[in-house]
Amino acid sequence: MTDLPDDDRLTASGLAPSQQGRILLVACGALAREIIALKTMNGWAHLDLTCLPANLHLWPDRIPDAVEEVVTRHRAEYSQVFVVYADCGTGGQLQARCAALGVEMIAGPHCYSFFEGNTAFATHADTEITAFYLTDFLVRQFDAFVWRPMGFDRHPELIEMMFGNYTTLIYQAQTDDPALDAKARDAAERLGLDFVRRFTGYGDLAVALKAL
Repeated sequence: MTDLPDDDRLTASGLAPSQQGRILLVACGALAREIIALKTMNGWAHLDLTCLPANLHLWPDRIPDAVEEVVTRHRAEYSQVFVVYADCGTGGQLQARCAALGVEMIAGPHCYSFFEGNTAFATHADTEITAFYLTDFLVRQFDAFVWRPMGFDRHPELIEMMFGNYTTLIYQAQTDDPALDAKARDAAERLGLDFVRRFTGYGDLAVALKAL
């Protein structure tokens, strides 16, 4: 087959020259800050980001439909679409939907796993079944995503009911930030849990985006 001139090849692809090689990341809003940080640090100007509301995690069954809507709306504008959600409580439904759409997604059961690195997380998952995990995002948004939605601000007696079987709060730190460390320790104290800080950095999130 004879190679086409560049202009003709672009026309045949259905993408404008400015769209060639561009990748759309369809991500959970809880990952926005980390993805932007990685884009900036590495100069990944070819990656565009659109985020769905982080509170979709309260209704994980809605995640596959929300992801499909964004992928369907934008895929013709990009060379590739990559979904930056793990399974996130969908019971495999998101993986099945992405496969049906022909788009890839980040591997792992949830962000706690891929931030630490899926392989590393799996090695101690069985010994940390009484651990409650927080990321940088959840430390910042602890009141909005944990304390108030669970009613602890109004009914503190619910803490023992919901967290009585937990023993430890593990803060998976993406960054070194003393202010976030203090907030995470305060969250552990409010829940009556032992506190562990584990620096993970960006883990497999960085690996997955670099591969793009």
